[in-house]
Amino acid sequence: MNTTGFHHVAVICSDYEKSKRFYVDILGFEVICETYRAARNSYKLDLRVGEKDAIELFSFPDPPARSSRPEACGLRHLAFEVEDIDATVAYLQAQGIQPEPIRLDELTGKRFTFFSDPDQLPLEIYERSTGT
Repeated sequence: MNTTGFHHVAVICSDYEKSKRFYVDILGFEVICETYRAARNSYKLDLRVGEKDAIELFSFPDPPARSSRPEACGLRHLAFEVEDIDATVAYLQAQGIQPEPIRLDELTGKRFTFFSDPDQLPLEIYERSTGT
């Protein structure tokens, strides 16, 4: 298998309009395409993250809750690289989002923190590495 990267990450939300506002208006991800699928009573929102990455935001009627935070088996969290973690934390706080205290990754020496989306999906912001 010869992969060239991620094509997308899929996220299922419980409140489509609330999650759409969060990912588009607060996080600033660009809408690529929005599709309503009547047969499924479901939306699919394709979002551009950075230059080439994508999130597919899905809504389904009555999706089951996430098992637990974040140590349940399966996807642990999504991590987004940022240029200035302090400015990003200040921006999130101004939007009413309270990230955890910034921590230092002892393996890389980079700073990171976590916050949650409207469905409590753990999201991470990670300080950009130099030279990338």
